[in-house]
Amino acid sequence: MEQSDQGKKERFLYPRANYYGQVKPENLVFNANLQEFAQKVGYITALETSGKLSPLDAYKQIKKLWKQLKSSKKKLDVGEQPPTQS
Repeated sequence: MEQSDQGKKERFLYPRANYYGQVKPENLVFNANLQEFAQKVGYITALETSGKLSPLDAYKQIKKLWKQLKSSKKKLDVGEQPPTQS
């Protein structure tokens, strides 16, 4: 597969939306984590809907991902202080 085809495949499988919030390193990292969470939840729900994954397993996997996202938010200290006005 050519490099450009590989890039297209990556963008299709792992789409990223633009970030429009306050540009700070911790916000950008959390945004990437949030997008990854959403992508993985989409895959898990598709597997559960198609019968490839039990509802309980899907729930457990999403719960684990949620805890990781919460931990990331806490470590990055995102959303704790109101944004400063410029």
